[in-house]
Amino acid sequence: MNIDELKNTWNQDDSFEDTPEISMEQKDKINLPLEKIRSNMRMEFWSTIGIFVFAFAVIALAPGPFKFKFYITILIASMVFVTFFFFSKFFKLYKNMSSPMMKTYDSLKDLLHQFELNKQYYFSFYLAFVPFLVCEIIIVLEFIPRAVPLSDLKIASILIGSMVIVMPLLFVMGKWWFKKFYGKFIKQIEDLVHELK
Repeated sequence: MNIDELKNTWNQDDSFEDTPEISMEQKDKINLPLEKIRSNMRMEFWSTIGIFVFAFAVIALAPGPFKFKFYITILIASMVFVTFFFFSKFFKLYKNMSSPMMKTYDSLKDLLHQFELNKQYYFSFYLAFVPFLVCEIIIVLEFIPRAVPLSDLKIASILIGSMVIVMPLLFVMGKWWFKKFYGKFIKQIEDLVHELK
């Protein structure tokens, strides 16, 4: 095979046409929901930091026995650690959305796959707080002084009742929050990707 035949074979190879470039108009349509998602991620990040700072300030300034304040502080510090783990996952997605490499259909499909993974991380994030809530309720029941101490049955009822209400509420709230701040924009991107097919 000589050089001319190789050139002809190379020019006839259409395997690179499977991943078409995205036009400027399509990029603009995709950038709008991506920017909304990035904006909501920033808002959620800073509001979470604000909540933790507020929680530590309340513990530091509130009167109470040392053990109570110490246990709550350790619990909130553990929550910060778990939050940091999940936010590190979200930050990777945030960086990928900011990447200038969103030029092909395949890169958008990869982004949609990352969105699906992060949706699972997001629900896991909410569910990861269930043990913390249980511990907080136990600490509050044990350490808040009362004129008449609670009976064992009443403590068990309050704890079980709280979990029956709080766990489904936490799950529903997580789903609603994700749909409101991320889901509708991800759906817009999915629709645009389907248009590109």
